[in-house]
Amino acid sequence: MVEIREIQKQDYKKAQKFAIQGMHLNWYMDNETILSLYSKYFWHMELNRATKAYGAYVNDCFVGVLLADMKGEKKRYHSFWRTIFVKAFDIMQNIVAGEGVGAYDTANKEMFASFRKKQEPDGEIVFLAADPGCKVKGVGTALLSAFEAEETGKLVYLYTDNACTYQFYEHRGFTKSEAKDVAIDLNGKKVPLQCLLYSKTIH
Repeated sequence: MVEIREIQKQDYKKAQKFAIQGMHLNWYMDNETILSLYSKYFWHMELNRATKAYGAYVNDCFVGVLLADMKGEKKRYHSFWRTIFVKAFDIMQNIVAGEGVGAYDTANKEMFASFRKKQEPDGEIVFLAADPGCKVKGVGTALLSAFEAEETGKLVYLYTDNACTYQFYEHRGFTKSEAKDVAIDLNGKKVPLQCLLYSKTIH
């Protein structure tokens, strides 16, 4: 029932809504206008560096997306105007999200540095999300399967955290390679969170 094909441009806005939920952007800001702009910034930043962009469709309705950045593959979605947009909003992370996102990003960088000492990855799954309103099961699995079919033998990694459904990756052969505890500032309250880096050699 789930058809996987290249994501269509008209579905980019819906993908941005997936980013709000999948990346917990609504944790850091409650202004709807800023939240919408930030999700657009995040989406274009990740799409700009993606070498693969899969869309999941059920009866031609867009229900999921996977973006990956693979070493040695062309960044087919990179554009000058997208780069300008991302740079213009890059400072927004510190302005509207406070220290929370900064601590999160720092943790990811530290985990990757540790991971690189032991492994040399071939690429990163930079974004994977399914429409929470979709009643059809297996969207995420179908997206991963399509990606893995084209990347056999490659070592890939991804970032997530213990507030997300990280068990999804464990059930599909990913291993927790790194973990780092952080405390993010949400409306003046420190909230503990564990950042995670998962990896898998695709067979």
